Amino acid sequence: MQSNTQDFDWSSQQIIVTGGSGFLGTRVVENLQQRGAGNIVVPRSAHYDLREKEAVIQLYQDNPDTTLVVHLAANVGGIGYNRSYPGTLFFDNLMMGVLLLEHARLANIPKFVGVGTVCSYPKYPAIPFKEEDIWEGYPEETNAPYGLAKKMLLVQGQAYHQEFGYNAVHLVPTNLFGPEDNFDPASSHVLAALVRRFTEAKMSNAPTVTLWGDGTPTREYLYVADAANAIVLAAAYYNNPEPMNIAGGTEISIRDLAAMIATMIGYTGDIHWDTSKPNGQPRRKVDSSKAEKELGFVARTKFEDGLRETITWYERNYDRTALQ
Repeated sequence: MQSNTQDFDWSSQQIIVTGGSGFLGTRVVENLQQRGAGNIVVPRSAHYDLREKEAVIQLYQDNPDTTLVVHLAANVGGIGYNRSYPGTLFFDNLMMGVLLLEHARLANIPKFVGVGTVCSYPKYPAIPFKEEDIWEGYPEETNAPYGLAKKMLLVQGQAYHQEFGYNAVHLVPTNLFGPEDNFDPASSHVLAALVRRFTEAKMSNAPTVTLWGDGTPTREYLYVADAANAIVLAAAYYNNPEPMNIAGGTEISIRDLAAMIATMIGYTGDIHWDTSKPNGQPRRKVDSSKAEKELGFVARTKFEDGLRETITWYERNYDRTALQ
């Protein structure tokens, strides 16, 4: 078990972090910088369309001394976004993963860290979700195209390990949250969407907030800085082609989450549940004992503390995020 990365030579690492300017990526980059990583490259979509073979080849040619790729870039969103753009989500995420891993191998980059999604798990897995159960059924329908596209990165990495001896690892984080999340109502996940909905309802004195489903599904949340720490630990120490869960340890129903957010924000109106809308996956609770055993990783941030920080950040930045 490794509890820190003090004995890992970060100063010699040349690292590409795809999605490094995003919600999770900025925390990963900050974590790497704090550990003294030698050189960190964050490719921007304006210069490198990672869905295109030529752009991926060019990225690696422009950074010939790369020793590590951390692949975080993704086209991702909540239930409504997944229902509207299933084909786009499948194509974008599949192509980015396939091309980045294939050409990392061809460029002889020593290690590739792929970050998948809890949406890859079956709709009705055993609770808690264990890594060995990831193939026990089809994912929940509304996010299956996204989840399966991301899961192909696991298949590809394991195949490359078997045929080429390539060091590709696959991490499966649960639902992330924190300040600077995506609060765009068209594509946000449930926690950020609820923060925005209740903030706006309070500001407008709306008597009722209507939410999708019946509120019974559960989700397990992981504070974004904790997720970044786990990814960096895995980049240093995890060298196994089998997937590894990363989780925060707090499972909560959407109904209880909505009530908690409303209370923290100070919204006192009614909550109406529109049961004509989909619930999504019924339950998510992840077994993260492997990450604790292999990396010494345990999430540090209490859920309530992280949620309060998220709400505070959103309230302070409402004028900017409201333009989304």
